[in-house]
Amino acid sequence: MRVLLVGNYEPSGSQSMQHYGAWLERILKARGLQVTILKPLPFFCRLTRRPSLIKYLGYLDQYVVFPPRLRREARAYDLVHVLDHSNSMYLRSVRGRPNLITCHDVLAIRAARGEFPESPTGWSGRLLQRWILSGLRAARHVACDSQKTASDLKVLTGETGSDLRVVHLAVNWDYRPGASLPGDLADRFRLNAGRCYFLHVGGNQWYKNRVGVLRIFSRLAVMEGFSSTVLVLAGKPWTSEMRSVIREERLEERVVEAANVTNEELQALYGNALALLFPSLEEGFGWPILEAQACGCPVITTGRPPMSEVAGEAAIFVDPADPQAAAEAIAAGLKSCERLRAAGFRNLERFDADEIADQYCAFYKAILTDETSAAW
Repeated sequence: MRVLLVGNYEPSGSQSMQHYGAWLERILKARGLQVTILKPLPFFCRLTRRPSLIKYLGYLDQYVVFPPRLRREARAYDLVHVLDHSNSMYLRSVRGRPNLITCHDVLAIRAARGEFPESPTGWSGRLLQRWILSGLRAARHVACDSQKTASDLKVLTGETGSDLRVVHLAVNWDYRPGASLPGDLADRFRLNAGRCYFLHVGGNQWYKNRVGVLRIFSRLAVMEGFSSTVLVLAGKPWTSEMRSVIREERLEERVVEAANVTNEELQALYGNALALLFPSLEEGFGWPILEAQACGCPVITTGRPPMSEVAGEAAIFVDPADPQAAAEAIAAGLKSCERLRAAGFRNLERFDADEIADQYCAFYKAILTDETSAAW
């Protein structure tokens, strides 16, 4: 089977989508499929250094230049898989070929419709999200990362008659337990002498709730047993709001900024942390939950889907809106660290990469069968 994966425009900076594309390409090739990734190439966006223009010139690269190229390239493949729901408009260019799209979440669409006041959307963003939703409504075959995403999508699109399936993600890097914390990494993040720490992994999107992470940690920091612990925030550099909260909560010496760490560094941070503190308000899936479990790191997350869907029974669940109650639940739950670690390893069995590859292959075959039947 020849499969064309339609990836993301690299200047958009969506690292998770780049990881997803590389991971899917790898597991499909291991199944013997002929797989190619095709992405929009940056050209117009390189004609300026003005940030206000780069985005709009990038739209030319993505929505004017790329679709004709995609239409031509798609003719040589049995099936086209658009890897990101935000590229749903590309389905129009491949409607003559059997196709599939993955929907990772519908948070931006919901924000553009005014559901999240904390995430206002400008006029151009609202137009773009309407375009994306229109493409999703017309999609015939959709894979969703979680049941929560599938449910949210159905609310937005209604009963379209599309073939919608939940195909979970797997860990997209070979995270393993037992990694030591290198001396240079410990020096860099002030973790010398076996200093205990909580770890948070994420970007600065509103739903990652990094301010909430700080509020919860500030309550933990004054509790017996946690008076010398620190919080390591891995991912994107801190925002001005986060720095203000750190000053307000007097956490300057208790919080560490770990921006843009490598997978190897992240594995070491997971493997030596007291726990992953991941109280997101929303997610499409929640990869850090599985990454932490793969490293034997106890997980603390929000007691609502999809976090609860992904974590299974292997987490301490908290209410992100109540930092004091969350801190108390964490203090009580961490008395069972070994149970959490063992449960985490068992939970990972639900996200086996080989099984997920089989699910994608079965979906592809069903689409080809459906398209062949329709042709007759």
